[in-house]
Amino acid sequence: MDRIILHCDMNNFYASVECMLRPELRDKPVAVCGSVEERHGIVLAKNYKAKAYGVKTAEAIWQAKQKCPNLVIVEPHYEQYLRFSKLAREIYSRYTDRIEPYGMDECWLDITGCTRGRSGFEIADEIRRTVKFELGLTISVGVSFNKIFAKLGSDLKKPDAITVIERASFREIVWPLDASEMLGVGRSTTRKLLYYGIHTIGELANAPEELLKHIAGKNGLALKRYASGEDYSPVTHQDYVMPIKSIGHGITTIQDLENSAEVWSIMLELSQDIGSKLMKNKKRAGGVAISIRDNELFSKEWQCQLSLPTQSPSYIAKAAFELFVRGYGWARPIRSVTVRAIYLTDSDAPIQYNVWTDPEKLEKRERLDLAVEAIRNRFGKDAIRNAVLLMPMKLPEERRVELVMPTGMVS
Repeated sequence: MDRIILHCDMNNFYASVECMLRPELRDKPVAVCGSVEERHGIVLAKNYKAKAYGVKTAEAIWQAKQKCPNLVIVEPHYEQYLRFSKLAREIYSRYTDRIEPYGMDECWLDITGCTRGRSGFEIADEIRRTVKFELGLTISVGVSFNKIFAKLGSDLKKPDAITVIERASFREIVWPLDASEMLGVGRSTTRKLLYYGIHTIGELANAPEELLKHIAGKNGLALKRYASGEDYSPVTHQDYVMPIKSIGHGITTIQDLENSAEVWSIMLELSQDIGSKLMKNKKRAGGVAISIRDNELFSKEWQCQLSLPTQSPSYIAKAAFELFVRGYGWARPIRSVTVRAIYLTDSDAPIQYNVWTDPEKLEKRERLDLAVEAIRNRFGKDAIRNAVLLMPMKLPEERRVELVMPTGMVS
């Protein structure tokens, strides 16, 4: 018996919440945008009236305004989005405890064995109507026998719609679609597939394994299975906590960074929070990765392994800065910087020292870092700082940072 998997996607989530909370916006083209002053001035979400003018997510506000001069710009209210995301999941939990979030506004539901004689479409329609009635928001739902096609189905019809993709007919529905429509096929993979003449999901399903392995390695073979309907990945329990694979912080500065000293200050500031997160999650970093975006929005990434796993903000910052100095040629000023702790291990895992390691020095450094963290926790993160961080920095007033966690899907 096939599973019955739903993928519920809240339509234009940020913009829909704003229009629901402010009824005067409902008949106007609306875009939720980041702060222009802090250089996050891009469209985060838009409603369908703005979309009709050609407004696109991730484009600059000035570009959106050119397309739609009467566009209403709204600042994001993340606390509201989190609240409605939680309320939607509470509705989903009335039908199953197998609820796997995919971002704030999307969830997979496994309702196999919970249907009580009803079809997947009937349950999806009931959920759709309940969300609309109780929350005032619309969702699109994909219904299928696996997660990949359920996600694809929710994207095919929007807004406020249901798409069913059954095993018996998936080839007729799915295979004519562009390969880029399928989860796991990003921009880079799409370009590679097109280069070898693979345009549709059907062509991807029927492509030779050796060719796909050459194009995308193991990921290419996984994509072939997904395109053929062979996705058996489970929908996790609603209480499942995804293991943390990396912890990262990134920031867009309010002015371009012009020299290495400014980059060092930013990396040290970011690493302070990374070290704090590592300690709270009882993890150590075995490596460091950085991403640098210049003022023409070109990005480059570098990473390295550390000789010993660490929680030390200063060690992480130094490793990040060494990567930067070796890799970045200063062709252009820098707009944003991201630092990530990677290759994480448990903090109580044994550490293999080499002959050049001074355990006593490491222990003193660790005690110092723990003492600094205790002060920051008690009196606030700015209670104790490196002296260089007391100098003026090109940081936005409110630094938004995030804990980077895996999705468990092919990327």
